[in-house]
Order: sequence, then C-alpha cells, then structure tokens
Amino acid sequence: MKGGRKGVFRGRRGREEEALRLELEGSLEQTRLQLAQAYAGFNSVTDQELIESFIYEIQALQARYSYLLRQRKALEAQNAPAEGPQPSALPVM
Repeated sequence: MKGGRKGVFRGRRGREEEALRLELEGSLEQTRLQLAQAYAGFNSVTDQELIESFIYEIQALQARYSYLLRQRKALEAQNAPAEGPQPSALPVM
C-alpha cells in the first residue's frame, strides 16, 4: 500500500504541473493576440494621444509576454531530467 500512495502524489503533482503549463500556454496565446490587436490599432490611428496610448499598451503587453516566457522556461527547467554526462555516439579507442 505504501508504493500506491506515493504514485498517487506523483500523479496529482503531474496533473497540477500540466494544468499550470496549459494555463501558461493559454496566457501566452492570449497575450500574442492582444499584442497583434494593439499593433493593428497603433497602425490605424492618427491622433497623437491614441498613438501614445497604444505605445504604452504594447510595452505593457511585451513585458507580460516576457514574464510568461520566463515562467514557462522555469517550469520546463523544473521538469527536465538532470543533465548528466551523455554517452558518446562514437566508440572510445
């Protein structure tokens, strides 16, 4: 029974990490779409105040996108197996 409980905890953690990964991917996609909309708005206006507001919006979205990418990279690094010496493809002579 001890081994069974340990597997249950690993499974829950894996599901939580997968849910977090999916949430990050969804946030990245949403931010990409918002950036595209902000750039389209920026390219379609001529009023100086609107141009300025789109510049701020684009900068904020770029900062959010960078943050989300760092979070995804950290999650991937956390889940990656430890890097050890790799076996050589060529025989050692």
